[in-house]
Amino acid sequence: MTGIPALSEGLQNEVLALPAGPLVEASLAAARAAVHPSVLNHCIRGFYWARLFAAHKGVLNDADYDEELLFAAHVMHDLGTGPDAPGRLRFEMEGADLAAIVLTNLGAPARDVDRVWEAIALHTTPQIPERMGLLTYLTYEGIWIDFGKHFDLVAKEQGQIHAAYPRLEMVRQLTDKVLAHGARSETAAPPYAIAYHLAREREADGVTFMERGVANGPWGE
Repeated sequence: MTGIPALSEGLQNEVLALPAGPLVEASLAAARAAVHPSVLNHCIRGFYWARLFAAHKGVLNDADYDEELLFAAHVMHDLGTGPDAPGRLRFEMEGADLAAIVLTNLGAPARDVDRVWEAIALHTTPQIPERMGLLTYLTYEGIWIDFGKHFDLVAKEQGQIHAAYPRLEMVRQLTDKVLAHGARSETAAPPYAIAYHLAREREADGVTFMERGVANGPWGE
């Protein structure tokens, strides 16, 4: 399997199972329309990593664990790199705003909209997510496992997940999109934001810490 399977297709087993429902369908449709296929694969892999991380932490049966919202937060977390982002704020915040519109249009409860917004807005911010709610924490961890963090926790399943959703030079594509968004205005890449640092690193030696880290990490590109 080399592409994104439709949700109606039979998936191989519970490792690759995706949640179902209007929220899932709408989130996936929004991401498909906005991000590069390699970035979409990254978003879906992040959901799988997050679910495995949740199992490792023993929180799958926690009252705050919501698999549909976890999928929505992961699959839409890079909407800020897409064509509908206005380029006035950090891509994380604009992505969170766009995801909130998707959920609101579906009639999702305001609390769920706020939880997904927070998870996406904080997905590049270290240390804070673990002090927030479970959704924000799991979203942060799932995304960063795809960059090699805690790779040992998903070693058993990673081959199957990568086979279904290959990396396709994701980090280069994503970095390019984040930098393009940040270049649209000074407020889109303010000092201390990740886009600001990526731009400085690209200017200095042509490669960013994300690209270097993944290239030298457990899975490469």
